[in-house]
Amino acid sequence: MTEMVYGAVPVRDGEPILPKWWRTVDRWTLSCVLFLFAIGLLLGLAASVPLAEKNGFPPFHYVTRQAFFGVVALVVMIITSMMSPVVVRRLAVLGFLVSFVALALLPFFGTDFGKGAVRWYSMGFASIQPSEFLKPGFVVAAAWMLAASQDLNGPPGRTWSFALCISIVLMLALQPDFGQACLVLFGWGVMYFVAGAPMVLLVGMAGLVVAAGTIAYSNSEHFARRIDGFLSPDVDPRTQLGYATNAIQEGGLFGVGVGEGQVKWSLPDAHTDFIIAVAAEEYGLILVLCIIALYSGIVVRSLMRLMRERDPFIRLAGTGLACMFGVQAMINMGVAVRLLPAKGMTLPFVSYGGSSVIASGIAVGMLLAFTRSRPQGEISDLLGRRR
Repeated sequence: MTEMVYGAVPVRDGEPILPKWWRTVDRWTLSCVLFLFAIGLLLGLAASVPLAEKNGFPPFHYVTRQAFFGVVALVVMIITSMMSPVVVRRLAVLGFLVSFVALALLPFFGTDFGKGAVRWYSMGFASIQPSEFLKPGFVVAAAWMLAASQDLNGPPGRTWSFALCISIVLMLALQPDFGQACLVLFGWGVMYFVAGAPMVLLVGMAGLVVAAGTIAYSNSEHFARRIDGFLSPDVDPRTQLGYATNAIQEGGLFGVGVGEGQVKWSLPDAHTDFIIAVAAEEYGLILVLCIIALYSGIVVRSLMRLMRERDPFIRLAGTGLACMFGVQAMINMGVAVRLLPAKGMTLPFVSYGGSSVIASGIAVGMLLAFTRSRPQGEISDLLGRRR
């Protein structure tokens, strides 16, 4: 409340980095992330045991790996949040270039792990999904271009960022990974809207997305199968959506009890794409609402702090990161309750997956760096002086 009434917290010169970081970082967002990570470990204890037994590993093999990846993600998040926006931008652009090249080389050196989509590099002991690391880097790079285009005699950043976005979307669609492609396009669209895009252009883009979806439906069996399954009035109880729907119905308000859920024994992706079904079955609607509140808190809190930001690059990049983070969570949960077609997208900080949780740590670390309080005055003061 003090910040909201009196403005940003002044930063004293020569202050040690840790006290300065703790005083200026958004501790509410940080707390929400820690709660999400703890919930992810709790659900992993239930969801990943059947898979570990099936693959011949110790019961808590995947939980241990998730804890390791999670600690790495939290450390990376905190270190990133301590950086200045300029340093974050430079490292993000460098990481984006590396991820872009890795994504382009996937058709030649990647693997699909039997899932029909070439999205990963197999390292033997682990796998890497370049698209997860590409997203936060792309948001920052695109925001830099969009902000630069607003300068007098600035470069055509809007055209450059759009061309970059389309090239990424095409590469993701060819894997095929339509979920990540839609997420990248959404992130760019949000930043373009905040940068002042005309509504006519955004409506035209929406029309192009619908046209592209129609073409994909006609030419991609993978895409058509998922859309048909989503539109079908009847759910096959032997499919992943069928198992997830039944688990959510069985959970009710308070769940069937810790360790009593059955969906984890039937769903092969219970620990990743459909982990919210495990939460709903064992802990009920109460835990699901808590998870939704945590994601909503991160997004809303970040956007509120960004509304006071005067730097257009920080405002655009932070908005893109916050909205993409929130929409990814919404898509994952929407698929489980049949509000959206199956996408194969993880729930940030909750689902199992090294690439997902570390990339989420990087993205939220950047968001925390952009939303830290800085001695700049309110944007309303700047607008008031222009009248």
